[in-house]
Amino acid sequence: MEEFLNQLPKLAKDKHKENKTFFTKLKKKAPKNLDYIMQELHEEEFERTDCLTCANCCKTTGPLFTDKDVERIAKFFKQKPQQFIANYLRVDEENDYVLQSVPCTFLGADNYCSIYDVRPKACREFPHTDRKKFQQISNLTMKNVAICPAAFNIVEAMKKRIKI
Repeated sequence: MEEFLNQLPKLAKDKHKENKTFFTKLKKKAPKNLDYIMQELHEEEFERTDCLTCANCCKTTGPLFTDKDVERIAKFFKQKPQQFIANYLRVDEENDYVLQSVPCTFLGADNYCSIYDVRPKACREFPHTDRKKFQQISNLTMKNVAICPAAFNIVEAMKKRIKI
């Protein structure tokens, strides 16, 4: 896994133009069963991929925290939302709450998340490859293939499966 992770940014960069072309065509002419195909590819990949051997998303990027996320996690820590924000979050350029720093404060050395049961929605849904109307998040997917080996593999399988 470590070797693949080290190669991933270069692999993603090498595939960027091909992926961009594919996603542009997909937006124009998505198959009617795209959501079903993506669900299937996502499930097949995550039968093979164990996020605990990687956790690259937690090590290299920070999720957005919605107001609901902040309230839920603050309650978990028995804190007021403002106290949780002051301790762990900052407001980014787009006025969203994000972590003060990466790797994620809540990631343990064993790649386990200390707030897993109450983690942010963005973490729960990452890498977003099983989302409905998948073609609408192609820019996000293009970023995620450079971070997440599973997302990279899913997009590669998708290009083989969907001929456009």
